[in-house]
Amino acid sequence: MNDDARQYAPSAARNRDPIWNVLAPHMPPRGLVLEVASGSGEHTLHFARASGPELIFQPSDPDAAARASIDAWAAASGLGNIRPAVVLDAAADAWPVDRADVVVCINMIHISPWSSAVGLVRGAARVLPAGGLLFLYGPYRRSGAHTAPSNAAFDLDLRRRNPAWGVRDLETVADLAVAAGFAAPHIAPMPANNFSLLFHRRP
Repeated sequence: MNDDARQYAPSAARNRDPIWNVLAPHMPPRGLVLEVASGSGEHTLHFARASGPELIFQPSDPDAAARASIDAWAAASGLGNIRPAVVLDAAADAWPVDRADVVVCINMIHISPWSSAVGLVRGAARVLPAGGLLFLYGPYRRSGAHTAPSNAAFDLDLRRRNPAWGVRDLETVADLAVAAGFAAPHIAPMPANNFSLLFHRRP
């Protein structure tokens, strides 16, 4: 019997290095990084391992199996800068973390209702100080159009699985963040027709 709770996400193995290459220059040397919708926990592990011990990572996920995977990865790593995973619903009005220096969310906005994106941005605005970073990664439409045929097919598949899901317009997400108190994003094109969006909290 295998009682190893660790989950493996093939996409995490592919995108963790490109994401970290974009994210790392904007990370503080110390403080708290809150990851929303951490999934398997492989991104948390990779980023924590690449960071100094004074940069603490707080993973979260609403799914119990995902939290078990996150904690199993952390335990196996022996790293001291990963906290136990907590339950966090991005759409909720209250989060279990009331302050963070960075909020990271990878591949959530397109596989959740729009209310989760709204809650994510508003929650990040609550917990981040002036200058704090909200980092988003995933596929987006640009000016209402998909950036690749594969993304259009992916969007159709998502909407068949759940009509509340779907690839979002980058400009709509950016407008949402600006309205919540963030500066306009730095946009970094990524492999596999994805984008990294980096929003800094305005004073």
